[in-house]
Amino acid sequence: MTESEKPVGIGIVGSGFMGRTYAEVVSKYVEGARLVGVTAGTRAAQLASDYGCKCFGSLKELLAAKNLDAVFIATPHHRHAKEALAAAKAGKHLLIEKPMACTVADCDTIVDACRSQGLRCSIGFSQRTRVCNVKAKELLDSGRIGKIRHIHTYQTVPGGMPNLPAWQSDGRNMGTLFGHGIHNFDMIRWLTGEEIETVYAKCRSTDSDLKTEGTSDVLMTLEDGTTAYFLCSFQLSPPGFPRSQFTVQAICERGLLDIDAYGEARASIEGAPWETIATQPPIDWQGKGFLDPVRLEAYIAHVSDFVSSIVEKRAPTITAWDGRQAVAAALAAYESSRTGRQIVLETSP
Repeated sequence: MTESEKPVGIGIVGSGFMGRTYAEVVSKYVEGARLVGVTAGTRAAQLASDYGCKCFGSLKELLAAKNLDAVFIATPHHRHAKEALAAAKAGKHLLIEKPMACTVADCDTIVDACRSQGLRCSIGFSQRTRVCNVKAKELLDSGRIGKIRHIHTYQTVPGGMPNLPAWQSDGRNMGTLFGHGIHNFDMIRWLTGEEIETVYAKCRSTDSDLKTEGTSDVLMTLEDGTTAYFLCSFQLSPPGFPRSQFTVQAICERGLLDIDAYGEARASIEGAPWETIATQPPIDWQGKGFLDPVRLEAYIAHVSDFVSSIVEKRAPTITAWDGRQAVAAALAAYESSRTGRQIVLETSP
């Protein structure tokens, strides 16, 4: 077996919801990848047993494992930087679950560590590989609808706060804007092809007992002057608003886009009636649960690209810079809300 034919050995740090998601994807769906082992969390031993790999007692032990090429970080946010830097120091490629880290400085350190060792680093922005978002991006890239000139995005989860795991209410991991809304900041950059230049925000909670924010409004301008608005709320009453769990609406030069990531993507080009360009099959949460192959399709596409980037010695489609810029925008929103000021971001590497 040649070097290029050997499966990419992957270790997972974290044994919760996303740790199991990645274990399922690597073990059953991604060609050219092999699950070497898992570590961290009270469920690590069971996860390793379920997928027929080794449970390592520590990250250090995992990093010393034979035939380990890459590490997936799927732990609480405040641990990402330390674990990612340890893996990079050991010469391992990285896939870091979003958000990349809790400070821009930590993101920059990870970027530099990977660059200096020629390592691939990707971030878990699964919305980029969901079918409705993919088709909308393809339409934008075709030029048929022109560039985006104004973009609204929403992430609203009715009564969502009580359903979040306890660690997400730990102040060290920020709040819902950082842990979940990070996807929307990335979507704005990805769909428009522009960097976020300024951020003005109001972040708050409608429940005084919460230690983190649960509702945020963010107004942004992009480098080309495009305006972007983002509402993130896990505190609205059921049943919530239709088509708002993860939605993008865009005014383009030659038409309109209306994207519901968990429903359908629609477009109107040159004033024509709305047409459906993609439909997301429903995820069977009650039956098959979070390992439903329909849900996993986005992760399969992302992990497959990451594994290919290692084999082909190229940059992954979703890069560490993408992760860094989303973190910068989310943290700028928090700073703006604290200070009442508009925050200006760095827009080039």
